[in-house]
Amino acid sequence: MRIAIDSWTLASRFRCQGTYVYAQNVLREFKKIARYGAGVRFALFASGRNGNDAISIVPEENFELCSSSLLDHDRVWRFGGAGWSAARSRADVIFVPTAATLPISPVPAVCTIHDVTPITMPSHSKKVGTMQRVLLKGCARFSRAIITSSECSKKDIVALLGVPEGKVSVIHDGCDHAVFNAKPADPSAMASLRLRTGIDKPYVLHHGTIQPRKNLKRLIDAFRLMLARNRSLELDLVLAGHAGWASEEIIDAARNNGSRGRVILAGAVPEADLALLIKGAEMAVVPSLYEGFSLPMVESMACGTPTIVSRTSCLPEISGNVLAYFDPLSIDDMATCMQSALTDSQMRERLREKGIEQASKFTWERCARETLDVLIAAGRSAQN
Repeated sequence: MRIAIDSWTLASRFRCQGTYVYAQNVLREFKKIARYGAGVRFALFASGRNGNDAISIVPEENFELCSSSLLDHDRVWRFGGAGWSAARSRADVIFVPTAATLPISPVPAVCTIHDVTPITMPSHSKKVGTMQRVLLKGCARFSRAIITSSECSKKDIVALLGVPEGKVSVIHDGCDHAVFNAKPADPSAMASLRLRTGIDKPYVLHHGTIQPRKNLKRLIDAFRLMLARNRSLELDLVLAGHAGWASEEIIDAARNNGSRGRVILAGAVPEADLALLIKGAEMAVVPSLYEGFSLPMVESMACGTPTIVSRTSCLPEISGNVLAYFDPLSIDDMATCMQSALTDSQMRERLREKGIEQASKFTWERCARETLDVLIAAGRSAQN
């Protein structure tokens, strides 16, 4: 079976985003599968002229790079070009790793819809949001099968996009345990990172795009409220991630530091540095209003960092209800939960142990193999 793969989400501008990490890791596992045959061949679309990182992936037997000039033209590719290219390459099925490409083609498509944030909680301008909703609904309609990363997202897809339950498979994302693990951080590397980022105190960490959906303004307010309540705590808050849509208010709040507790904007950091940041943190906080999976939460758990999260969307589900939870709309509740996780030693040890155990369930190998099963089934159903 020949499987074509849409590489649109591997554009270099998406490197620090979850959809890029997802596609990159699934492809890495597909390459491993291809080495052992398994009766499948992969064709990853690539172009050297559009800043797409697919071109840097080394082809191997049963895993080829398939050149397509249509990939250089964003809208042409997303509104039919990918499907046309899949048909021209004689693929049996096309895998679309994110709901940003409309799978209009005689070739059956399997699309990953990570979540329905364009409908429930838009995180871009009105113009971009409208485009996202069109593509989201188109993917739901034209895909032979849909993959999503949590039961929570599946329920939303079925309810909001009118998709039959049987069309949607829940396949959890993975975590790169070679990078994100509970091994002690290298002291010299940690010291170097602290020097580069200006971190000179114990700190609380959030990593992810700085945007309203992440609820970071309330996190900053809760952090400052916690410090005001407990004068013995000496901590900074580190926000690691690039500035996304409508981030100005959050950045202004971060820069308006008081007499205690700085908010450090670390920017987007490479994976190796991110793992160090997580391991060095006193605690990780995920205050999001809505998530489809939350890889940052799983990465923090995998590193053994005590992690507390919102009691909303998929977060209790993916974390296995083993963390500490707070109302994301309540600054007071968030501050109380943060203080408990910082000062209660028994609670911290429980969060650490249970977090590591739960995070170990999420691997990219499992994610890729389950994804391949859906792709093969979709290709075969079209042949019957």
